Amino acid sequence: MTLGHVDLVARALALFGRVTVVVAHNPAKPGFFSAEERVGLLEKSLAHLAGVAVELAPGLVVDAAREFGCDVIVRGVRSGTDFDFEVAMARTNRVLSPALDTVLLAPAPQFAHVSSSLVREIELAGGDAAAFVPKCVAAAFKARKQGAAKRTPLTVTTRPRRGPR
Repeated sequence: MTLGHVDLVARALALFGRVTVVVAHNPAKPGFFSAEERVGLLEKSLAHLAGVAVELAPGLVVDAAREFGCDVIVRGVRSGTDFDFEVAMARTNRVLSPALDTVLLAPAPQFAHVSSSLVREIELAGGDAAAFVPKCVAAAFKARKQGAAKRTPLTVTTRPRRGPR
């Protein structure tokens, strides 16, 4: 969950009056947090926006849209690569569910370069991605890293000395 996601949800809310954010498990994208943890972080990050619900759904997004009474999917596109991918996905979703439309929104300029993958890479490399995520997500990253440090035993290796002692 990045600040770009928060911006996208707020803008979608202004357009549609009600937004359901669906969290799904994507095996191609290893997450830093479980799907259930992401739901909780999204709920905290979006709590200031009345009219937003966060749901966990397995399977296809078209099935989730039907289940939650949604007739529009809103997706953010940061680049031409995102656009090409999202248009292909929108066309596929349209075949699977002809009544379902997709709206693509360009991000606010300050978020155009931020992706969940970038944030995850910063955090996994020991960096601090707080500038790109809501405060509760930054706190969750910090807590997760502190917990991992406590669980990871310290390994000390020694090399034999070279030369005389």
